[in-house]
Amino acid sequence: MSETKQQSVAVLLPCYNEEVTIAQLVADFKEALPGADIYVYDNASSDKTAERAKEAGAIVRHERRRGKGNVIRRMFSDIDADVYVMADGDGTYAAKDAPALIEQLNDHSLAMVVGRRANITEDAGRKGHALGNRVFNATFRWMFEPGFSDIFSGYRVFSRRFVKSFPALSAGFETETEISVHALTLKLPVEEQEVSYSTRPEGSESKLSTFKDGLRILKSFFILMKEVRPLQFFSILGGISLLFSLYFGLPVVFEYFTTGIVTLIPRWIACIGMLVLALMMFVCGIILDSIARFRTEQKLIAYLATAKSS
Repeated sequence: MSETKQQSVAVLLPCYNEEVTIAQLVADFKEALPGADIYVYDNASSDKTAERAKEAGAIVRHERRRGKGNVIRRMFSDIDADVYVMADGDGTYAAKDAPALIEQLNDHSLAMVVGRRANITEDAGRKGHALGNRVFNATFRWMFEPGFSDIFSGYRVFSRRFVKSFPALSAGFETETEISVHALTLKLPVEEQEVSYSTRPEGSESKLSTFKDGLRILKSFFILMKEVRPLQFFSILGGISLLFSLYFGLPVVFEYFTTGIVTLIPRWIACIGMLVLALMMFVCGIILDSIARFRTEQKLIAYLATAKSS
């Protein structure tokens, strides 16, 4: 752990209405990481989150644009450190796990370590989130590639290189998905480590909306797939269009070879239209795949150009 002590460590805690938990969480991180700077970013809370965090000894800053992604963008931009520890402000993650995560980051020269939540049967007391977590993780692995088993974990440790080269664009809870896709796209060295996970304490309420945020996350999956894997994305759309073209066109072809005439003109027009659309999708996928490759190269260059922690 001597290497960890020589590094500057910043603990990043995005918070929205977490006055019940934030003071104890700050105290726990101060005990677990005595030399770290504890930053609490208050995301326009309507309670006394900022006051409780300040009283506990945290450095309190504010981001008034609602959404976890907006907070993370601001934190990554503002704060300079060698190692960044990010956790939710709801007290569901244990601060005592942070030293082990940092040690793994340093010992294996990683860009990110994800705290894989142990025994998730409930998500902050809401059982539906556990099932949703499994479904979304399986969907993520199908759409992108294996590499993470808990993409929604809010407990992560980052290197300076990762933080300062990550183009944070998401606004809400889908930001963890964006982080995971970024790491996989650049093939960065990342690992997971099991961490403790508990339900929220009494009086603390989850900010997640099961259906609203679930739809936003699913939407982000498709947007990110379009951006980083356009050939696969447009090939799927082109394949669907091609199937419709066959559906409309085969009866017309059968009629022509049987009778020598074509009476199903509307179906033939629909067939040709869907076939043209399929070809356009395939061509778009090929062109955008080259652009995506160039963008990936630029992101990797930015990552490599960022100074490593000392």
